[in-house]
Amino acid sequence: MRHGAGITDADGERLAMNQDWILQIKETRRIFANATWVPLRASSNDEQGQFGVTEIGYVSEFFGCGSVAFPPEHREVAERLGWSDIGIGHSARPYAYEDGHYSSIDQYQYNDKEAIGVELVFEHHQPVVGGMLWILNPDLVVALHLTKEGSNWVRPEENFVVVAREVLDEKGNHRLIEIKREFLIDYLAARNLSLRLSYYRQRVENVAALEGSEYANLKNRQEQRDGGRFELLIRSLKDVYGGSWASFRVWRTDVDADEDAPVMGPESDDNTASETSKGDRSGYEGVRVEVEFWRDEWIDHQGQSVRVRGDADQTLPQFIVETDGTRMASVDLADEDIGRWLWFRSSLVSDLLGHRGFSLKWYTAETGGIRSTSGYGTHFGINSSDLITVYAYDVARLAAWEQHIWAAHNVVPDGKVSTELLAAQVSVQPASTHAVEDMLFGSMRMLEASFRQEFSISLFTHDIDDAAGFPFREQRSSLITEVGERACSCVLGSAECSRASQAFNPCRERKAWFKQASSRCIGPEGWG
Repeated sequence: MRHGAGITDADGERLAMNQDWILQIKETRRIFANATWVPLRASSNDEQGQFGVTEIGYVSEFFGCGSVAFPPEHREVAERLGWSDIGIGHSARPYAYEDGHYSSIDQYQYNDKEAIGVELVFEHHQPVVGGMLWILNPDLVVALHLTKEGSNWVRPEENFVVVAREVLDEKGNHRLIEIKREFLIDYLAARNLSLRLSYYRQRVENVAALEGSEYANLKNRQEQRDGGRFELLIRSLKDVYGGSWASFRVWRTDVDADEDAPVMGPESDDNTASETSKGDRSGYEGVRVEVEFWRDEWIDHQGQSVRVRGDADQTLPQFIVETDGTRMASVDLADEDIGRWLWFRSSLVSDLLGHRGFSLKWYTAETGGIRSTSGYGTHFGINSSDLITVYAYDVARLAAWEQHIWAAHNVVPDGKVSTELLAAQVSVQPASTHAVEDMLFGSMRMLEASFRQEFSISLFTHDIDDAAGFPFREQRSSLITEVGERACSCVLGSAECSRASQAFNPCRERKAWFKQASSRCIGPEGWG
């Protein structure tokens, strides 16, 4: 990674150029088979400072990676494939044969017309507009229900977690596409594929001389290390970039540039001329210290695909179902005829609404529904102990990550099941009461409209947002108090009310107006 004039690590810390750095001690030990993020394709070259590649002080780091997924029947062949076959030099593109055979872009061909693997990243060259795009396989995107936000692919059904991400350079060219291994192996399991990675790391530093540098005791060597091939090369810059050169130029002599439509005849010694030039490149001082590392690696699935294939999730929580604290596994509650309810602290609603994509809707005074990104609406009721009660099956059918949030607020039964919830779910006679929130927000709008008409200013300093929700009694009371104070208290000290006071004097009269307006909005019996 590059920040300004230095090479940094994954945490943004500037790296010290020493033997451990140049020899890639830490990097060669790490494998992607147990990493959180797995590169599907990468070509990243980071350089330090303004030094040219032939100058002393030049430092660079390159990482390249290619990948192809293979089914079990082709694994033996795939074992022989490496950097030259599936690395960054390999490009996933469609191809049409003259005999009518067509190879689609997602097919990896070992020989012509012999598809043995699946490409997960495609290359899209754009010769007219310029540049080249890397495209994540649409089958993977759709199978995992991903949506793109900026340079990230997110899964809305799991709290918009980032599943895959792209890194581009300042010119808009791709440097990296990587995916979280958790989601990758879910997809691989559904298709019974294993992903083969082939990657290459290179680090280079040009120093004035080995003596006195961090690399004084290093020598050229090649070896097998950490399941890959390691090579250390120490060469003078003159040997790398210097040396002699020669050029040979041949041109035609029988073309008349003044002719309107000249035609060249067959080439011969009589109508051609030539010259040669020779030279020597010099002036390259210093030593180039270079380390390269190649490795091939498999990313295997674990036989389970919860998201794509819908396999049973083995990580579901347990819930308290009895007054003595007895718990039942979620999988045992996932039966529409389970006949049990669960109890939760009221803080659950605030926790859920804190996640993107969740919303709350009130049905009656004490029942409502929470809609989540999984697409389900969970019907709940508030009981006499201000606890949330929910039919157990409605929780057990939710996505695993949502169930864990519910489980964190699960408590021992107390205060019985919500009367209004039982009326709806058991007696099939929904309560005829109305949620105070619905009346409150409606009244607020009426008050706002009347206040603006009367004073030509807004009563509230912010938009009225029904989605904000105030699910519990103490929060309701505080909001109602705020509304009353907004309309009733004397706020003529503010700039807005100062303007209003010029047209409508005393706070006393404003209080009388609010009393009259609220009576029209809410009714003579108040807030209910």
